[in-house]
Amino acid sequence: MKKTVIAYTDGSSLGNPGPGGYGVILKYGSRVKELSGGFQCTTNNRMEILAAIVALRALTEPCKVDLHTDSQYVAHAINKGWARRWQKNHWMRNKREPALNPDLWTELLQLCDRHEVNFIWIRGHANDSDNERCDALAKQAAEKPDLPPDPGYDARACRNDR
Repeated sequence: MKKTVIAYTDGSSLGNPGPGGYGVILKYGSRVKELSGGFQCTTNNRMEILAAIVALRALTEPCKVDLHTDSQYVAHAINKGWARRWQKNHWMRNKREPALNPDLWTELLQLCDRHEVNFIWIRGHANDSDNERCDALAKQAAEKPDLPPDPGYDARACRNDR
């Protein structure tokens, strides 16, 4: 029988694009683990997807996961099958428009195949203490000095802002 894990995730970008971070809380029984990190130039959506990836990567065995996110983009892309459709269509949203962030969607879909993941959308900034904590972790990570580059994002978008 698979373990059931409760995950909360959030992503943040200061500037969008700009410095960004993610925050994760994992709960299993009485155990709680917090994870966070950031990049010097990225987008909010990338950090939202990455937060879900980091949560699922941290699990050492296949689990049932209730993953709470305040990102409708992430929740809908998985729950409504958009990400699988984009993948099937060679990362195109339609005939003319490429899907953004295929590097992250590819990994997230692989992790969803490993685990039984139930994506639950929650309203952000609505007094959910775990969501608020993830938001704080993400923002703190984005504000750290000497952040590494996001390997999947073209940092030239941020250089134009400075």
